[in-house]
Amino acid sequence: MQPRIWSLTFVFVLIISASNLCAQDEREDNDPPNIDVDWVTFESTLYNRGDKTFNMSVGVIFPTFFYFADPIPEGSQSSNMSMGGAGALSFNYFLTSNLFIGGELAAIFTPTLGGNMFFMIPFGARIGYQFILNRFEFPLSLMLGGARQSLLEQRYLGFIIQPSAGAFWRFSQDWSFGLNATWSLVPQNGLDEEGIKRTVLGNFLALTFTARFHF
Repeated sequence: MQPRIWSLTFVFVLIISASNLCAQDEREDNDPPNIDVDWVTFESTLYNRGDKTFNMSVGVIFPTFFYFADPIPEGSQSSNMSMGGAGALSFNYFLTSNLFIGGELAAIFTPTLGGNMFFMIPFGARIGYQFILNRFEFPLSLMLGGARQSLLEQRYLGFIIQPSAGAFWRFSQDWSFGLNATWSLVPQNGLDEEGIKRTVLGNFLALTFTARFHF
C-alpha cells in the first residue's frame, strides 16, 4: 500500500505544478506588451493655409486734412468736414499661418460745414500679416483699390490707399472681436470752378469695431 500512496502523491504534485504553470502562462499572455514608444512632439498653429475670415466693421471716420499739390496755394488745408460714419465688409484668405490676402467693400459718409453730405464707397484688394500672442491677434494690412465719391451733383471715381492696423481677442474658435484703425489716402485730379487744374490728396482716419467670423 505504501508504494501506491507515494505514487498517488507524486501524480497529485505533478497535476498541481502543471496547473500553476498553465495559469502563469495565461496571465503572461494577457499582460500588455512592453513596447517602447517614441512620442513625436507636434505643435499646431492657430491658422493654416486655406483658413478664412469674414469681417464686419462699423465705426466713425475723421476727415483730417486735404493736401493741395498744385497750383498755389500749395500745402495742407482743413477738410471743411466733420466726423462721420463708416462701415465695411471684408474677406481674408490665409496663405500661411500669418500671411493673408483678401478684399473689402466699405461705405463712408461725413457732413460738410455747409450742411451737405459727402459719400465715399471704397473697394479693393488687401494683403496683410498677422502677429499672434496667445489669444490676441494683431493684423497689419494694406488695401489698394478705388473709391466712388459724391458731393451734391459732383461724382468722382479715383484711386485709394488704405493702411490698417488692428488688435483682436479670440473669443472662441469661430469668432474674434477687436478694433481697427484705418488711414485712407484719396487723391483727386480735376478742374475747379475756374477751370484750373487741381491735384488734391484727401486724408481720412477711421476707427471701427470689427467682428470676425472664422471658417
